[in-house]
Amino acid sequence: MSTSRKSTRKPLLYAAGVALAALTLGIVSWQATAPADKHRETSSAASAEATPGSDPAAELKVLARREAGDKLAVGRTDAPVVLIEYSDFKCGYCAKFARDTEPELVKKYVADGTLRIEWRNFPIFGAESEAAAKAAWAAGQQDRFTAFHAAAYAEGAKAKGFGEDRLVELAREAGVPDLDRFKADMAGDQAAAALRRDREEGYRIGVQSTPSFLVNGQPIAGAQPLDAFTTAIARAEAQAKAGR
Repeated sequence: MSTSRKSTRKPLLYAAGVALAALTLGIVSWQATAPADKHRETSSAASAEATPGSDPAAELKVLARREAGDKLAVGRTDAPVVLIEYSDFKCGYCAKFARDTEPELVKKYVADGTLRIEWRNFPIFGAESEAAAKAAWAAGQQDRFTAFHAAAYAEGAKAKGFGEDRLVELAREAGVPDLDRFKADMAGDQAAAALRRDREEGYRIGVQSTPSFLVNGQPIAGAQPLDAFTTAIARAEAQAKAGR
């Protein structure tokens, strides 16, 4: 999809510290095409460099919700490291991360309590992206988000589109027990509000391309190799243990 100029340039109203972090990240870390151009998925590497006297990572670290009832998260709420992912189900690089990298992170770090992964729906490729985001949220209400996520990012899934019938098919594949409830939840106000919350958070901090990540506030842009994430997680864990 191409997101409208209006939505990609919506006003950014937030505290001065987060504004500074967003400026740093938007210019240095999360590079994306200008809103007038076609939106793209990005796999380019980037890293934030704080301006003197500022600590963007500290400002962004507080975005970790650590909500016990978060259906779109895996891992302990008190994990020392939180990885936040801003992603779109129609994004090919997001699918690559979901298939190739995320399972390894879950196996290595979530299982031992080191890492929590929090998903943020950030649809930028049109109506089907938004529909898939709401469907994922609806699947999560029946504790099937992880399975839906895997089904939607499976090899070849993107090519089949995310029309309503296809989303119901994916929910069935993911083992969602009550499909009538799933369809009602997908179309309901709560799904729309959850999507709006995630997307507005992303816009506030300068996210314009997918996938984009924060590891305890440190940005990683694009579907980087596994080593980029393991290095970031190890650094964040060491800093957490040191009280930083």
